Amino acid sequence: MRLLAGLLLSFSLVVGGFARDVESFNEGWLFKKGPFPTDQILFQSGFDQRWQDVIIPHTWNAIDMQNDKNNFYAGEAFYKKTYRPDASMKDKRIFLNFEGVASVAELYVNGTFAGNHKGGYSAFRIEISKLLKFGEDNEILLKVDNSSRPDVVPINHTLFGVYGGMYRPVHLIITEKVNIAVTDYASPGIYISQKNVTNKSADVNVEIKIENENREAKRVQLLTSIYDMDGKLKLKKETAINVLPQGRQFYNQDFTITNPHLWQGLEDPYLYKVVTQIVSNGTVIDEVIQPLGLRHFELKAADGMYLNGKKVPMYGVCRHQDWWQLGSALTNEQHDADLAIIKEIGATTIRLAHYQQSEYFYSKCDSIGFMIWAEIPFVNRVSTKEADNAKQQMTELIRQNYNHPSIYTWGLHNEVYTPINYTASLTTELHDLAKSEDPYRYTVSVNGYGDPGHGVNMNADIQGINRYFGWYEKKIQDMEPWIEGMEKEYPDYKIMLAEYGTEANIYHQQEVVGDVGDCCGFDKQYNETFATRFHEIQWGYIANHPYLLASYLWNTFDFATPASSQGGVEARNMKGLVTFDRKLKKDPFYWYKANWSKDPVLYLTQRRATERENKITPVTVYSNIGVPQLFVNGVEVKNYKKGTTHVHYIFENIELQEGVNEIEVKASYKGETYDDKIQWNYERNRNTRSDIRKPQENKNEHIGL
Repeated sequence: MRLLAGLLLSFSLVVGGFARDVESFNEGWLFKKGPFPTDQILFQSGFDQRWQDVIIPHTWNAIDMQNDKNNFYAGEAFYKKTYRPDASMKDKRIFLNFEGVASVAELYVNGTFAGNHKGGYSAFRIEISKLLKFGEDNEILLKVDNSSRPDVVPINHTLFGVYGGMYRPVHLIITEKVNIAVTDYASPGIYISQKNVTNKSADVNVEIKIENENREAKRVQLLTSIYDMDGKLKLKKETAINVLPQGRQFYNQDFTITNPHLWQGLEDPYLYKVVTQIVSNGTVIDEVIQPLGLRHFELKAADGMYLNGKKVPMYGVCRHQDWWQLGSALTNEQHDADLAIIKEIGATTIRLAHYQQSEYFYSKCDSIGFMIWAEIPFVNRVSTKEADNAKQQMTELIRQNYNHPSIYTWGLHNEVYTPINYTASLTTELHDLAKSEDPYRYTVSVNGYGDPGHGVNMNADIQGINRYFGWYEKKIQDMEPWIEGMEKEYPDYKIMLAEYGTEANIYHQQEVVGDVGDCCGFDKQYNETFATRFHEIQWGYIANHPYLLASYLWNTFDFATPASSQGGVEARNMKGLVTFDRKLKKDPFYWYKANWSKDPVLYLTQRRATERENKITPVTVYSNIGVPQLFVNGVEVKNYKKGTTHVHYIFENIELQEGVNEIEVKASYKGETYDDKIQWNYERNRNTRSDIRKPQENKNEHIGL
């Protein structure tokens, strides 16, 4: 029921109601992509040809960005649609709401320029009221371009591909001439702030931005009501206002909620509903509904996250939004599938990297209870021409998502460096902008330099650091002395491990691995066993060092990297715990599930490393339900040792028989018996490692790609 309630609280696009009409605008589009002739006469003569029917969400890169290195279309494309507004709508205000168009868009209505937008991940709205012919057919034409350019972040396709197209839904918004602002950076037009939040009381301020497109001032009533999760009215405030026709008008209403039901993350994601209405002569003429989760986040240096005064674990994963053969053109069902997997693993917090993600996704995080790190796509490289766009996208990120209780921090950048003076200065400006827009949340910036005191670091409230010990640099075990060094040198700083992880191709299997991965290249062996060892060791360090306020696995899912080819797969990053198609969860997924989740886990590792060459071998079991019983070919093995955490059981010196070996583990928990089984094929004199090179350690610090 709470998930459903969370969906109903999502902002204007799903509130419905007679006061503001919000209609799907996803059907009936035609599409064509370039390249197009540069000669204007040739361009015009062929423009009416080669159109195809598409339904939004849509991207033209669903296949090419995922199959070949640097072999994808980035350039111009067009969408067009015929729209016939009823003559009765002539006195209404009509807006188009685009949730995501990558990455530069120009809108034309009946051949007249209506507006544009730069940035592929934030929503934007354009009013088209004065350009429409009512009672007649109108042509809506959208020009889209996903080419890299130095003035729009991200400025390249290196870390991830910017899938071109209208890849998120489009809606038509119809309002009266007096309305809650629609085009305030595509925000809901109301901003809900909370202070002094305790279990005894909470102070809530609602700021409303109102516009009046009439020639004269209008006297109306501004009514804000707060409902509890059962739909009962908690508080109400009504204010008589005189809305001037020049500029936006700003109004504030204050509430004190006594004995509030707090939003307590996954434990209790309780949401109130804030309904703001404009009433004229007893009739509601506009209405916006927003979520209200009453909570207070506090990060304590070298300690952790306190939510409403209660310490909560920060078990973090990162999420890229693209899917195999779908690109970024996802439905809500795909978003739900990702959230279900993230919840299954036991994560409590998600870094939504490296860009603003779907409004639907943020709303579901509110109702599920995840703590969210939201960021802009200022990543990988600096052009010195992106400052204005980075600030625009930061403003859009904050205003569009201000009311989501799940968000605890705003991300300013990821792995951007030289020129250091410019980058540090721009980061400081982004921090100040974020604090001006939202003084109630943290900011965070991320780099790969291990020393927090580096020139590009420490310009935000939180310093996130990406480290890949054992993969891009040094050995797996070098993570712990790095943490201990920061504990000594920077004891009072808020530090997070923003990324860590390693590649794992499920078709690359190996029995025995070392402390260094086989990075990096198309002919390298990205074996799953190394990834498993990597995570077993490094989570052990992280769990024992609360100095790191949070850690974020890179990544939950494999994703497309169209500028690279690695580990025998074109255009793919395989650091995900789950395969690109979401069909298979790798061994490290169950490692974290056993450590993080409250659900019972009993799991045998190396289930895909079926062809064995060693007669004497260990067997590893993950169990969060007590000591497991291991049976090898029907014979119980009782001796085990504990690994890096309490769920880690290692049965050493297991002797395999020639041929097929049945490995089975059992455990009893709360009156139920759990089991897991795998098969290994042992063949004497088999040499499965004949083509495996010994990976070489990179002793230099890795700061990013």
